Amino acid sequence: MFGLGTSELLIILVIVLVIFGAGKLPQVGSALGKGIRNFKEGVKDEARPTVVENAAGKETLPG
Repeated sequence: MFGLGTSELLIILVIVLVIFGAGKLPQVGSALGKGIRNFKEGVKDEARPTVVENAAGKETLPG
């Protein structure tokens, strides 16, 4: 995983615990998860073509 061993991951975890504290860690994880979820939904919406009705009432794709 990105060339990081177990010891490096443990050191990073300890540093994160020192910075945020054990009480804030669930909030940070929740915010990160929501951000990733919103990003995925945005990418999914962007990939889906939108249909636009023109003046004649016919549906066309934009562009």
